[in-house]
Amino acid sequence: MTARQDLIDLIAAIDAGTGPARNPYWRDLSVDDAVARKAAVLMLFGALDNVPAASGKPLAPADLDVLLLERAHTLDDHPGQVAFPGGGIDPGETPIEAALREAEEETGLDSGGVEVLGAMPQLALPRGNFLVTPVLAWWHSPSPVRVVDYGESAQVFRVPVRDLLDPDNRVMASVNRGSQSFLSPAFVVNKVLVWGFTGMILNELFDHLGWSVPWDRTRLHVIDV
Repeated sequence: MTARQDLIDLIAAIDAGTGPARNPYWRDLSVDDAVARKAAVLMLFGALDNVPAASGKPLAPADLDVLLLERAHTLDDHPGQVAFPGGGIDPGETPIEAALREAEEETGLDSGGVEVLGAMPQLALPRGNFLVTPVLAWWHSPSPVRVVDYGESAQVFRVPVRDLLDPDNRVMASVNRGSQSFLSPAFVVNKVLVWGFTGMILNELFDHLGWSVPWDRTRLHVIDV
């Protein structure tokens, strides 16, 4: 079984209605569909490039990476936060079309080398009144990526999945926002913290795929926003 086949099988199960149960956190969130802003993100996996994983642990899959970006620190919304390429869905676009367009605009990738595996269920983000569709894809012909606009992104990078799975790189982000706080699964890689929406989606995806390994959920990284 290959990582690509694992991803294909997950999408097939979701499409057939036999996929894994939704995380209760997402089930309890909702927005008004009539006024919510629609968005899509590209979760693009591919064979590991010539930059090896920092982790030497024998974790599977060992030959895989995923495309991420760090948002510019000057942005008003989520400055400096690590995210998947993506953004708003324009009128007449499908989530898949939007995810590919935004990825091209943000990272300069050639979408002709991207095999779309399928769209995952929408996720509600009440704080920004968003409905976000994660689009799962495989990079069958990787192209160079870069920061296209430094006003939008600080860096674009491919991170080895082995580094994300390494228990030494896993923490719980304790996010404090005013008088409220919540915990988010997070990853410390490439000198950045992957938390919030992106960290939660990666954590849940790895669990569904059976790739996760046990890690210490008592290790906290405090964030004040």
